[in-house]
Amino acid sequence: SSDLAGGEALVRPGDLARRQEPYRIAGEILAQAGRIDILVNNAGLNVPNRSWKDLDADTIALVVDANLTSAMYCAHAVLPAMRAQGDGILIHTASGAGRWVSLLSGPGYTAAKHGMVAMSHQLNMSECVNGIRSMVICPGEIATPILRNRPIPLTQQELDRMLKPEDVADMMLYAARLPRHVNLNEVVMLPAWNRAYVAAIESQARERAAKGG
Repeated sequence: SSDLAGGEALVRPGDLARRQEPYRIAGEILAQAGRIDILVNNAGLNVPNRSWKDLDADTIALVVDANLTSAMYCAHAVLPAMRAQGDGILIHTASGAGRWVSLLSGPGYTAAKHGMVAMSHQLNMSECVNGIRSMVICPGEIATPILRNRPIPLTQQELDRMLKPEDVADMMLYAARLPRHVNLNEVVMLPAWNRAYVAAIESQARERAAKGG
């Protein structure tokens, strides 16, 4: 454990995609703290070569395990404690790729994040009677190191216009502080300067110019 903003943090490292690790970590936290109130599923990754022709079985397993399987393990690991408490909130970081299908994020990441969204809604359907809430956040582009794996590098101006990690963290904190009778089932967060919207505006402008109007 270590001091953190006047409180104390219990740190337990582990590979969450390995089947037993989330259960071990949850058990150790429960043994020391006596309860588990909040789970934040934030682990994830992507790969640079993400098109179907570039994938292999190992890469598929890596992306799906890191983004979906690990989240299911973590949720399953904390649910018994939350049921016993009659209280708890699970917060999952999905992606805009979990709400819309595109070529940009690749098939593995897109499928996994769609799975996370479905997982969160299914948790609410099953566990709302046990006092447990599940929330999934679908953020658009966030300026984090994972963007270094984009096939086409981004400019600093593009990065500056994106969401920041603290923007999503603030939303998580807000959700965790809500009264127990309130649940934000799904939240979509996008940059105000939305590159998809801007591209559509520019495309329309080019079409008008080509038509002479």
